[in-house]
Order: sequence, then structure tokens, then C-alpha cells
Amino acid sequence: MAAIGILIFEGVEELDFVGPWEVFTAAAHLARDGSDSVRLIAATDGPVRCAKGMRVLPDCGLAESEFDVLVVPGGIGTRSAANNQALLAWLAATAAKCQWVSSVCTGALLLHACGVARGRRVTTHHSFVETLRARGEVTVLEGVRFVRDGNVVTAAGVSAGIDMALWIVGQLRDPAFAREVQRYIEYHPAPPYSAEL
Repeated sequence: MAAIGILIFEGVEELDFVGPWEVFTAAAHLARDGSDSVRLIAATDGPVRCAKGMRVLPDCGLAESEFDVLVVPGGIGTRSAANNQALLAWLAATAAKCQWVSSVCTGALLLHACGVARGRRVTTHHSFVETLRARGEVTVLEGVRFVRDGNVVTAAGVSAGIDMALWIVGQLRDPAFAREVQRYIEYHPAPPYSAEL
């Protein structure tokens, strides 16, 4: 399938990257052809503390930049990451070589800061729609799970990243295989409080 790189950083939202990680690693397991790799990327070799306290070890650093798919999650940490010029330069250079560049939640702020999302239609977490619009040079859609514009795919937030990752799997292989992955991970959203009883 592909080489998948998932960026992590201090304050990253856990499900923003763990959801896509589950989808892509499940796809690799089901494919059984050894063509897939999924790696967590960080600017540090040490543990990364996530938004809710989970600590995660990255697989590689920013020296690695050859990926078919890049996933940029969101979280409280995007505020400081958006001012990290070395990280933004890496994002721009790495994205330019990717087949698919994606973000989850406020990861769209990083794609905008590095220039990748500028001039495109994107989405982000509902509470950051106006923040992203205010940055200009971008059309921010709301009320949608994910948006594709060219090779850039942005997801609204948290669980929407799973939808987006499944869609990308369908593009890398085919929709039928993506449905197998969905079934394998038992992803059939049925929120218990979606309507008043």
C-alpha cells in the first residue's frame, strides 16, 4: 500500500493520531503483503506527552521525510507547533513529496501555517472554524466530516480522522478493501446519545 507518516508533538490529541494509526495498521495487517509501513514522527527522540497525558515514543525523527501519506493531527499543542519554523519547513518539504497530505482537527492550522492548506477548501474542529478562517487564504467548510481538495484531505476532529483514514485506504487500494478494514476494526458509529429518547 504505502508508507504512512503520522506526526506527533507535545500536546497532540490522542485520538487524532491513534484513530488513523488503527486504520492504517489494520489495513497493513489485512493486506498481508508487507508493502505497508506506519510510523510515528516527532521532532524529539524521547517520549511525547499528549493532550490528555498519554506518553508515546516516536519511531523516527524529522530527518525522515519520504512518505506516501502524511497525517497531521491536532490538539492543544498545535498552538506552539504553528510557531516552530523548523517543523513548518519540514511539513512543507515533506508534503510536497506525498501522494496524500491530511490533517485531523486543528492539524489544519499547521497545514495552513506551512502553506499546504492555503488556497484550498478544508475543514477543522467546529470550535476552530472561525480561527482558521481568520488566517485567510483558505475556504473552511463546517458541518462535514472531512474535505478533499486535490491531494489534501482534512478531517473535522477526533473521530472524523478515522473516516478520513478509511477513505484514504480506499484510494490507495480500493473502497471494498476499505470496507473490510472498517469491519475489522468494528467501526460502525452509533452514538448512544445522538437523539433525545
